[in-house]
Amino acid sequence: MKALVLSGGAGTRLRPITYTLPKQLVPIANKPVLFYGLEAIADAGITEVGIIVGETHREIEEAVGNGSKFGIDVTYIRQAAPLGLAHAVLIARDFLADDDFVMYLGDNFIVGGITGLIEEFGAERPDARILLTRVSDPTQFGVAELDGRGRVVALEEKPTHPKSDLALVGVYLFSRAVHEAVRAIEPSWRDELEITHAIQWLIDRGKDVRSSVISGYWKDTGNVVDMLEVNRLVLESVEPYVEGTVDAASEIIGRVRIGAGAQVRGSRIVGPVVIGPGTVVDGAYIGPFTSISENCRIEDSEVEYSIVLRDSRLRGVRRVKASLIGRNVTVTPAPRIPAENRLVLGDHSSVQLSS
Repeated sequence: MKALVLSGGAGTRLRPITYTLPKQLVPIANKPVLFYGLEAIADAGITEVGIIVGETHREIEEAVGNGSKFGIDVTYIRQAAPLGLAHAVLIARDFLADDDFVMYLGDNFIVGGITGLIEEFGAERPDARILLTRVSDPTQFGVAELDGRGRVVALEEKPTHPKSDLALVGVYLFSRAVHEAVRAIEPSWRDELEITHAIQWLIDRGKDVRSSVISGYWKDTGNVVDMLEVNRLVLESVEPYVEGTVDAASEIIGRVRIGAGAQVRGSRIVGPVVIGPGTVVDGAYIGPFTSISENCRIEDSEVEYSIVLRDSRLRGVRRVKASLIGRNVTVTPAPRIPAENRLVLGDHSSVQLSS
């Protein structure tokens, strides 16, 4: 089996962060979200991996390299524009050949990996298998309707009146049958080749399309709220260790990981927290569920439930919470502006002014 990883999206919901950084490389607990997917693929025993890349291909290729650090062999496949998931399968035809493959969206996060799903697919050999999870608002997702045997009857994209609460997760398993499907479908109203249309094409022609409902954790990290929530989840299991230096005036509570060369001086850190290599925390408070990347400076400030990317600096800032701060950012207090009040008051007025 091969893997096809999609890393060509623009990440519009994470702007302005993604104006300068691919969404797949935004870090979760100081590791790019894409890396979690590549590790899950490697853990499942898959070594041949094609990565679909677009305008941000240089950053993706620099970060992943040839894949050897993950134990995989990577082939990069350029997509001129984000024309849909089925289009990614279409342009990867030469790489995929007639092999079974798993398609994995590079900004998705699944707890527990995909090893069991790969083994199940290999044993049962359906034409396709999709992953589903129950959601509170199915109108925001692609939704599947199943029969009594768990086989997929129909798919709808963001339906007004959903027939189930089962949303598609960003992992799909296919046999070579999908190649005929992606060639047969037409672009949607979004001018994209939709993978849901390709799967529906398979269903309509009597192909064996099955599903697995995952009970574990899944998130599409395409917005700040979900990114912070996944960061929280990963930090829950962080292993504490200190490779940097912590002075006697500092207090470390709970699961805290401090990278090599980092310095903590006169500060209080309440885990789970990760502090990247070379970062300086001086006279600061770092609260739970916070990731500080490498070579940052947090001085006389308070940060909690946030992600701070590399080379950024917070100085003299009171509580920063539920925030995603990009690379090489400086956050400082605003200068004090002399207060004044200009009044034109009539007779017998009564005015209260805040001090």
